[in-house]
Amino acid sequence: MTAVLTPTVISTSAATRSEGVWRAAWRRLRGDRVGMVSLAIVLLFVLLIAATASGLVASDWQKERGVPSAPPTFMGPAPPVERGAIAAPQGPPVDISAVDPLAPRYKEWAERAAQYKTVETPRAQTLPFGADRLGRDVLAKALKGTQTSVFVGLLAALVATVIGTVLGALGGFFGGKVGDFLEWLYSVFTAIPDILLILSFAVIFGRGIGSVAMILALVGWTGMYRQVRAEFIKHATRDYVRSAEAIGASAASRMFRHILPNVSHVILVRMSLLVVGFIKFEVILSYLGLGVGVDDVSWGTMLAEAQSELILGYWWQLAAATAFMALFVTAFSLMTDALRDALDPKLRGAG
Repeated sequence: MTAVLTPTVISTSAATRSEGVWRAAWRRLRGDRVGMVSLAIVLLFVLLIAATASGLVASDWQKERGVPSAPPTFMGPAPPVERGAIAAPQGPPVDISAVDPLAPRYKEWAERAAQYKTVETPRAQTLPFGADRLGRDVLAKALKGTQTSVFVGLLAALVATVIGTVLGALGGFFGGKVGDFLEWLYSVFTAIPDILLILSFAVIFGRGIGSVAMILALVGWTGMYRQVRAEFIKHATRDYVRSAEAIGASAASRMFRHILPNVSHVILVRMSLLVVGFIKFEVILSYLGLGVGVDDVSWGTMLAEAQSELILGYWWQLAAATAFMALFVTAFSLMTDALRDALDPKLRGAG
């Protein structure tokens, strides 16, 4: 009896490698219209921030380009009475030499002053988004304020992510006394309301962009720590980590070369949520006078200045700061939600 060997046909679908996590996430994200529109808006803001940081846009935001509280262009120039114009006094000249011993020298001083007289640059009566009480362009301030607020939010989120990720990895991987100490530290920070911690650190560190970012990072690392710790506890006992340990991989290698790449999508989503929260806290601190320095501008300082202007009927600085902040925060939040859905493991492999 002769045995016949039948060749086995391997289906191409079985031989095809499974789709990667990031490629599958990008495919699902492209199918989300709201997420893609939000991503486009965020990228537009990123381009504006880059142009502002490089000096191509709003480099002269401190320059007094318009008359004080100049209205937006679509409203037209304000009447002279509303701008506070004062009519020049009329009447015959008065000789005050009898009562003022310096009167004979006024003419000489006037001639000397005329030699150094400078020509005052005329100011615009209207600007595209109006001017503040000093005549500075509100649109330029809004662009520069966007750079400051977003930079503080991103820097604080990055520092908080590093702190929370490292501590969460140590607590989740090693456990024991290390985990107990980190859990105690976590409990201490979460037992105090965030706003009280932020205000306390603001008094200690003072004002400034770097100070605000550090304050927010020291307060906001706890959420990242808790989530990363849970992920490391879950992954530490899986087969691929045990296999790495069996071939002699060190603890640091198993933590940061094997486990960390598999939880990176969770860290990315959490970091995106931190950016939105930190921007809001920066606005609050700057509004209260505890945020950026006096020589800097942010959405919070614009809102603080607009408070006194609004009483006089000058609403355009408030509208500009609110519009920029609302548009960016809303778009970034929607993009974060779409990114979270795209990276959801439960949807992996779904069309």
